[in-house]
Amino acid sequence: MAAEKTFKIASIPADGVGKDVVAAGRRVLDTLAAASEGAFAFEWTEFPWGSAYYAETGKMMADDGLAQLKDFDAIYFGAVGWENVPDHVSLWGLRLNITQNFDQWANVRPVKFLPGVTSPLRKADTTELDWVVVRENSEGEYAGLGGRNLSGRGPGNEVALQTALFTEKGCERIMRFAFDLARTRPVKKVSSVTKSNAQQYGMVLWDDVFKRVAVDYPDVETESVLVDAMSAKFVLRPEDLSVVVASNLNADILSDLGSALAGSLGLAASANLNPERRFPSMFEPVHGSAPDIAGLGISNPIGAIASAALMLDHFGLHEQARQIEAAVEATTGAGHLTRDIGGNATTDEITDAIVDALRPALVR
Repeated sequence: MAAEKTFKIASIPADGVGKDVVAAGRRVLDTLAAASEGAFAFEWTEFPWGSAYYAETGKMMADDGLAQLKDFDAIYFGAVGWENVPDHVSLWGLRLNITQNFDQWANVRPVKFLPGVTSPLRKADTTELDWVVVRENSEGEYAGLGGRNLSGRGPGNEVALQTALFTEKGCERIMRFAFDLARTRPVKKVSSVTKSNAQQYGMVLWDDVFKRVAVDYPDVETESVLVDAMSAKFVLRPEDLSVVVASNLNADILSDLGSALAGSLGLAASANLNPERRFPSMFEPVHGSAPDIAGLGISNPIGAIASAALMLDHFGLHEQARQIEAAVEATTGAGHLTRDIGGNATTDEITDAIVDALRPALVR
């Protein structure tokens, strides 16, 4: 019998541990679908793009790759990067090629402190910590504007320009997204991050837009913090955080700091959203391809599985997303941990434990 709703998902494991963690996430999602009694199903199409594809073709993805992807309901991504391809080529050739062309302008990166996982923050032992970083994902420092010039003048004379792009519309839409998200959380607060004391054009525009947008959300507390001060606040006063909104580069760095404070980058999930749904959104763990452990079966699948939960939220399957999150917490709380968070469990063992923890919630 056909499912009431079938979600078409493009799977791009890409490089290194991306293959293992995407497989783990797919297994968890398929477990949910099988237990839904026909309410929903997932139709997977896997694409071979990545650094191995580059070795064969000289390209990170097919020339018509975006056309192939545009009609999917979502994209489930693993990790990109390998020694045969310069990092800037692999990133711009695949991941950023997708996020930029599909206008996935809102990057959501929750910071989750899981039971059983030791945080380097002593405060995490006694304080409830839970915040989310909202990253402007389409312009800013990663707009790709600039160039290298004057190499013809001889060694030591080349000049490189990397130009950050800030538009009023781009700033406003990510800020309104952050405010709307804050309204759904127990603590209704948005912290804006800039470096406007030193970057007097783009970052001052960001500050001005934030002040203007905040007027429309009188029920949401606000603060504006310089990025260096916010880095310290992540460590010293994380209990003050709820939603942190920042530019492409600043949010990228801060979200990795948050994940490290939670215990490991292997735990970190993310969603690259096109909120207007003109294009598919993409869901991926924050960690990289980890060549040193690729193929060993010991990578942490939790970031990818938590990203699958974000995808379910995007589909409106909120109950199922919470079930995944609860199963992850039950798994780490029971001491099932991979090497990066102090244990010795394999990727498959963690996935098995999460599926086992899911089963009681799936019994109707």
